[in-house]
Amino acid sequence: MCVGIPAQVIEAGDYVARCRTRNGEERINMMLTGPQPAGTWLLTFLGSAREVISEEDALHIDKALDGLSAIMSGDEAIDLNHYFPGLAES
Repeated sequence: MCVGIPAQVIEAGDYVARCRTRNGEERINMMLTGPQPAGTWLLTFLGSAREVISEEDALHIDKALDGLSAIMSGDEAIDLNHYFPGLAES
């Protein structure tokens, strides 16, 4: 399974950018989005930027990933509304 990870561009190049992710700094392939300025948020899959996203979307995705981690670690007291706001209303 491939899970998208938000990344924020720290330093941009034509084909690769140095980005900050929840897992630390990573080099991200920019071939699909083209060069992006520092500060831009991206949705990345397997080390490649696939989409430019808003900071708000990046925060929501990171929160959902935190929720998935809690579920996978067996945490039984998970507040689904905290990690996945609005999901129950969909």
